Order: sequence, then C-alpha cells, then structure tokens
Amino acid sequence: MSNLLSSLSKTIHVSAIIAILLFLGMFFQNDGFAFDRIFWSWLARYIHVIVGIMWIGLLWYFNFVQIPNMAKIPDEQKPAIGKVIAPAALFYFRWAAAFTVLSGLILAALNGYLHDAMTLSIGSGIPKHSAIGIGMWLGIVMAFNVWFVIWPNQKRALGIVECDAELKAKSAKTAMLFSRTNTLLSVPMLLTMVAAQNLY
Repeated sequence: MSNLLSSLSKTIHVSAIIAILLFLGMFFQNDGFAFDRIFWSWLARYIHVIVGIMWIGLLWYFNFVQIPNMAKIPDEQKPAIGKVIAPAALFYFRWAAAFTVLSGLILAALNGYLHDAMTLSIGSGIPKHSAIGIGMWLGIVMAFNVWFVIWPNQKRALGIVECDAELKAKSAKTAMLFSRTNTLLSVPMLLTMVAAQNLY
C-alpha cells in the first residue's frame, strides 16, 4: 500500500480504476444507462466538479496558505517556493480554470440553458438560469484573471520571464491582488452555482 500511495501517478490511476468500477456497478445495477443527453450531461458535470475542485482548491491554497506565509519563510528557502512549487501549482491552477469554464459551458449547452444563462435569463425570467448565469459569468471573469492577469504577472514575479526588479515587484503585487479578487468572487460564484442546483 505504501508503494502505491508513494506515487501520485499510481494513486491517480487506482482512483480512476475505482471510479470506473463504481460506475460499472451502478450501470449494471440500474440495468444500464442510455448514452443520451442525460448521460453526457452527467459526465460533463462530473468533469466540471473535478476540475473545479482543483481550480478553487489551488486558489484557496495560494490565498490561505502560500501568500500569508511567504514572509515567514527565510530568504534562502524562498527559491524552493518560487522556482519549484509555485510554477507547478500554477500549471494545474490555470489549466483547471480553463477546463472548469469549458466543461461548464458544455454542461449548460447539453442542458439547454447556455444562451438563457449567459443573458442572465433577462428575456425569459427563469430564476434558476439567472442564478447559474451569474455563477457562470463570475467563473469566466475569474478564469480571465487567471490567464490574462495572474499568469503573465506570475511569470515575471517568479523569474520565468526576465524583467527588472521594479517590474518584478509590481508584477508580484498585481498577481496577488487579482488572486485575492478571485478569492473574493469565489464564494458568491459557488453560492449561485449551488443555489441553481438546489433551491430552484
């Protein structure tokens, strides 16, 4: 067991195998599923939840753990964060953001409310679509911040892209402020998404 859990790759593969076995068990217990819109909608939602957990989990890691504790780390140890941990975390962070938005848009299209949600249901007045639409727009703004503000500034702050010390410091502050903005938006975004699924 230790050999399995010592390897992230093996752990993820076994986790996927368990998930597939559970799915097959549910499939046969239910005498099968029709591979129709409901099935593909479920699959899109499952992917959306997985990548969304990765994205928001890393956002909260940066804001609740890494950023507040950087000042406590001795200067000689900071390169371990800046050169190793942060770039790896930012890789999963930005791609999880992209796949969260993509899977969410696919899910909305499969369920037939994409256009109505994106227009906040102003024309049709369906509260559920207004709620999910607000969450979708907040998620899109947050993903935009990740790809077009946080990541470019983090590349300069971490030295992935060369720049002078003044721009490096300015970029680090900008990345932090937009990451904090995303943290601010994350709780309302999650509220509207969960509300749309459970209150209407």
